[in-house]
Amino acid sequence: MRNIMTYIKQNKWKVFTIVIIIGAVFFAFKTTEKQNGESPEIRHRKLLSTIGYLLETEHYSPRKIDDDFSKDVFKEYLKALDPEKNIFLQSDINVLRVHETKLDDEIHGEAILFQPATSVIYEKRVIEARKVFETVIKSPFDFSIDDSVLLDVDVKLAPLNEKERYTYWHQILKYKTLDRFVNLTEEREKNKTKEKFVVKADSTLEREARASVKKEYLKRFERLEKTFDKEKRFELFLNTITGLMDPHTDYMAPVEKRSFTEQMSGTFYGIGAQLTQDDNGIKIASIQPGGAAWKSGQLVVNDVIVKVAQGADEPVDVSGYETTDAVKLIRGNLGTEVRLTIRKPDGSYKIVALKREKIVLDEGFARSAIIQKGADKYGYILLPDFYADFEREDGARCARDVAKEVEKLKAENVKGIAIDVRYNGGGSLYEVVQMAGLFIDQGPMVQIRNKEGRSQTLSDEVPGSIYNGPLVVMVNEFSASASEIFAGAIQDYKRGIIMGSTSTYGKGTVQRNVPFGKPLDDLGIQTEYGAVKLTFQKFYRVTGSSTQRKGVVPDVILPDEYEFLKYREKDNESSLPWDEMSRTKFQVWPGNAPIAAIAAKVNDKIAKDTSMIAFKKTLAWVSTQIDRPVHLKLDKYIAFRKQLQSTMIQNDNRLKLKDSMQVIALKADYNKFYNNPDKTKQDRYQAWLKVIAKDAQINEASKLLGEFSAQNFVAKKTN
Repeated sequence: MRNIMTYIKQNKWKVFTIVIIIGAVFFAFKTTEKQNGESPEIRHRKLLSTIGYLLETEHYSPRKIDDDFSKDVFKEYLKALDPEKNIFLQSDINVLRVHETKLDDEIHGEAILFQPATSVIYEKRVIEARKVFETVIKSPFDFSIDDSVLLDVDVKLAPLNEKERYTYWHQILKYKTLDRFVNLTEEREKNKTKEKFVVKADSTLEREARASVKKEYLKRFERLEKTFDKEKRFELFLNTITGLMDPHTDYMAPVEKRSFTEQMSGTFYGIGAQLTQDDNGIKIASIQPGGAAWKSGQLVVNDVIVKVAQGADEPVDVSGYETTDAVKLIRGNLGTEVRLTIRKPDGSYKIVALKREKIVLDEGFARSAIIQKGADKYGYILLPDFYADFEREDGARCARDVAKEVEKLKAENVKGIAIDVRYNGGGSLYEVVQMAGLFIDQGPMVQIRNKEGRSQTLSDEVPGSIYNGPLVVMVNEFSASASEIFAGAIQDYKRGIIMGSTSTYGKGTVQRNVPFGKPLDDLGIQTEYGAVKLTFQKFYRVTGSSTQRKGVVPDVILPDEYEFLKYREKDNESSLPWDEMSRTKFQVWPGNAPIAAIAAKVNDKIAKDTSMIAFKKTLAWVSTQIDRPVHLKLDKYIAFRKQLQSTMIQNDNRLKLKDSMQVIALKADYNKFYNNPDKTKQDRYQAWLKVIAKDAQINEASKLLGEFSAQNFVAKKTN
């Protein structure tokens, strides 16, 4: 979930003392380190102890860093390093257990012994695991043997010895190959009567399935070797510690911190090219007109990026990298040079030097469309994040962008607006307050409380609202943090209908960044050694109820395919508890919005819908299969797979629209959708309209807006 920094900026005097104290400590030891040329070991030791001090003294609800905490770090770090439990042996864990109750001492300043010792064993076991993998994948699998594999790693133990580890690898690779083999046999059955289709024997299909699995795992091992080095493993150790305080406290190394800031602001400095990946490596998928890559004239689509260098530094070979890892190397600071070693489609190599330029990720900003139903128009606004660029005066702000979309929709005379914050993980606290104020007259929007119990109410101070018509807010279990503040405020003020899964994510905590090391820009946002994203407050609805763990319960609850998966805040053992505070004074929406009546009518209809009843029943069955062993005998696996596929297809059909809606671009956006100089972006915008047209939940939102409008909704005068 996203970090929320705005409160610091808006209330800087209230947190001035703590920021100065913490900042001074971090800045002092880092600059001293630089001057003395300290080793990575000493740097790690100081970094760990300083993070430990920060967690104990400034976290909203810190756990005591003692032997019990140490045991949890021990267990969780090994789990993070080996999530599938096919790398370490039980004997490794037994050897390392001497450190199990000493990690709290290391956090408090003693020499770091556990993480380096673990890292050495890990490197050795990864090499061994690759050899085991390569041995297993060489030989054909026998799918006539009646055995099974347990995919739920939480109930598995580390293999006792090399023989058991071999069995682990054999089972999982057999399962992966079996799944691909069945795919190939189904394709053969479907196409065997077609002209020129080559019907292959089972042995050939098994060999092809194994080759596919081998390629996948070789890529995994190559990525481990290339990108998961000692420094990355230490960063994982730090994040294991911070994550045990709560799920949203993280350490971000400098490149991760820069990536986080880019995501929040929607702006970065790069070359203006979109990348993709295939068997040949990381390739140029498209080039942005006017960008650095386009202006150079030296890059074309399908060029493969082989190496990346920062100016005159030694280039980094990115073969085996994931696209996201390569992107982090290619992006950087404005005006700096990045040198790319390119393999051209004809096989020749070329080094291209480019200066990074400002790139705006406008496809990640708010956007809107019109749902046409007969003579009626309904507005739809997608908001992927509560983004905010506080580094630039002209930077993107989601509240300002949503206001623009609302005005464009009003110009189209829509009869209602649906705002979609499904999968929106949150963002700026300041922006969500401003955005709620677009639809609600001035007043409190959210309450916040710090660890000392001091509370404050954040309010929209601007009188009036820009839109007073029918409003629906779409949420799901991945709508978190700022999304929950927005949905909660709209619901508490009875301003609109909240529609979605049984609850939102349930994140009711506020984070801020504590930077480490020498500032690399005027604001100190980019720093030499990254930052800790620290939970230091909780937020509460104007009713006094926290969203923590409980989330926001929608007025209208729709069936949801993710309902039975344990993804929410309440499913994380380290998440902070739910609580509440006093209700603040606020006036509900003065119109006559028939929310309760509409919600009751729709919920009753859903409860009686036989298709939806069947959907829930079959989804419950699917959820019970997750923890069960999977058959590795061909006939049993096919039977189970057919049952599972049939169930899921039925459920997909129950949620799928039989006929697509009519969805059109706004007149103000016509050029963006149909005359865009960036043709690949234009294609993506047009494809987005098609996705909306098939979305059953958006269709339900438009129906709710229609109910709203039909109830003679009376709006308060717009100011």
